[in-house]
Amino acid sequence: MKLLVTGGAGFIGSNFIHHMLEAHGDVQIINFDKLTYAGNLENHEHIQDDPRYTFVKGDITDLDALNAVMDEYGIDHVINFAAETHVDRSIHGGCKDFVLTNTLGTQMILDAVKNHNIKKFVNVSTDEVYGALELEDPRSWKEDAPIMPNMPYAAAKAGGDLMCNAYYVTHGVPVVVTHCSNNYGPYQFPEKLIPFFVFRLLEGKTVSVYGDGLNVRDWIHVKDHAKALDLLLQKGEPGQVYNIGSDNERNNLELTKMILEAMGFGEDKIEFVTDRPGHDRRYSIDASKMKALGWSAEYGIDEFHRGLLETIEWYKSNTAWVETLRAKKDDMNKFQEDLERSKEKMKSVT
Repeated sequence: MKLLVTGGAGFIGSNFIHHMLEAHGDVQIINFDKLTYAGNLENHEHIQDDPRYTFVKGDITDLDALNAVMDEYGIDHVINFAAETHVDRSIHGGCKDFVLTNTLGTQMILDAVKNHNIKKFVNVSTDEVYGALELEDPRSWKEDAPIMPNMPYAAAKAGGDLMCNAYYVTHGVPVVVTHCSNNYGPYQFPEKLIPFFVFRLLEGKTVSVYGDGLNVRDWIHVKDHAKALDLLLQKGEPGQVYNIGSDNERNNLELTKMILEAMGFGEDKIEFVTDRPGHDRRYSIDASKMKALGWSAEYGIDEFHRGLLETIEWYKSNTAWVETLRAKKDDMNKFQEDLERSKEKMKSVT
């Protein structure tokens, strides 16, 4: 397999590349990444000399660059991780970049795939495209649920998903779309909840919980996600959507307390702040279609505590990785400063 991985220097893309190189001796991976604030080649320091791995800097909105890399390396499979993903950024920082990358960028990849003899294209998306469920609603979204995104980020991802369906129906592009729940694990950019809280606590700071903290998400370890995507490259049916989740629903307050306990802090470190605009109450997906292919989560609901402890220990043992990232990424620092200033203006809801 000659596999083009777009966005392979980010959190999920990096873990996926590591998994593929460990699981498949004959895979050739081309990592195509723009290296925005969340892209970090240090994630791949230990594989830089692997002859099966090549990095090419490029932007998925550049069709000429995509065509060129597919021609040069004889690509036969493609998987897309390239995305703007941080919900707060899409709310407070404008969403133009989200639309350009998540919608237009996906369409450019589809055009490039259409122009080449690609066997399969997997577009990695999110469960947020389905919209919200209420806490008391017993349902979980299945793949045929209507797309009703509430966040600008999710709407931009939904745009890419709809393009995938259109290109499959109109042009026969062999595309598979995935809707995955919240990922956690090593190499996650430290603006996301778990690493963000870990590093605030290491610095002796409080952690901010939106609203009443009862918003629910399903948490999946990134290694389990990588294994599911590997399976879909092999067995996923073109034109189909697959939900990827581990049936591990937790509310934000419960997760925060687990992090505090694991790091030896009390609940006095929690600071409740005004809820963010349009904060979806609960996401829940039915992953039975994925499981029918033979996939299961190693870090399911019974192993979440172990996965969380391992993740916290990884960040505590790799502070140099984060500090280097922070030093390089002035954009992240500025954004966090903006969030801090916004937080100071919020009224406590405790």
